[in-house]
Amino acid sequence: MPELPEIVALERFLAEHAVGAVVGRIDVAALSVLKTFDPPITALSGRDVTGAGHWGKYLGLECGGLWLITHLSRGGWLRWLDEPSPHPPKPGKGPLALRVHFFTPEGSTPAFDLTEAGTKKRLAVWVVPDPAQIPQIARLGPDALEISEDEFAERLGATSQRLKTVLADQTVIAGIGNAYSDEILHAAKLSPFATSSTLGAEKTAQLYEAMRTVLTDAVNRSVGQDAARLKGEKRSGLQVHARPGLACPVCGDTIREVAYTDKSFQYCPTCQTGGKILADRRMSRLLK
Repeated sequence: MPELPEIVALERFLAEHAVGAVVGRIDVAALSVLKTFDPPITALSGRDVTGAGHWGKYLGLECGGLWLITHLSRGGWLRWLDEPSPHPPKPGKGPLALRVHFFTPEGSTPAFDLTEAGTKKRLAVWVVPDPAQIPQIARLGPDALEISEDEFAERLGATSQRLKTVLADQTVIAGIGNAYSDEILHAAKLSPFATSSTLGAEKTAQLYEAMRTVLTDAVNRSVGQDAARLKGEKRSGLQVHARPGLACPVCGDTIREVAYTDKSFQYCPTCQTGGKILADRRMSRLLK
């Protein structure tokens, strides 16, 4: 799933490539991704693209008083096309969900695709005058790269969730998902199962600094990359996430995994848990 660094990079990519253009035809290949119908998505056609923005993991394009907002979900992505097909795509089971065509001042006619593998599209698209009208955006906590250290400490202290859970809770802090929460906890040398309300001032400051460092470094690596290269850039910078069984690049210990029904997370025992192996629910064991 694209998280805050990739969404920021996509926002800046759209600001560079789409702002100043005029929206042309919009092809809807998967009607299920449209979450609003008034105004219709066709209302964007003919409008000037005046800005781009993001709200946590939500990406937006401002089009003459309306916003086209998308959440790419777990498997969605944005693909830029310099020379798209002039023919409307056929609705079906392919990855394409939506295609937005543009007319640029230079006379070119690019487009971007919103795609998602699989037959079930979880990717979502809204057309609204104000992004805050989308309930999911209205409930977001402050952006992970904009929250102050004091507010971060206050929000963590107000909940008793495990750190792995609270970092990815979008109502607490917006923009962090499964991958970067693993990376942040590894950088902070904290257990994913540590409880936020009992962290203490020193470790809370340590976690805040790790969050800022990991996300800022990821943004710096991602911004300026072509949209198609962002997934690879994200993977190349990961230290523990999606690397079970490999050596930790910091200490050399074997990276371990805890798996649930539909997701998993990774950590380094030496760096984060004092050498303790966390219980894996696949083996019907729970950490107490």
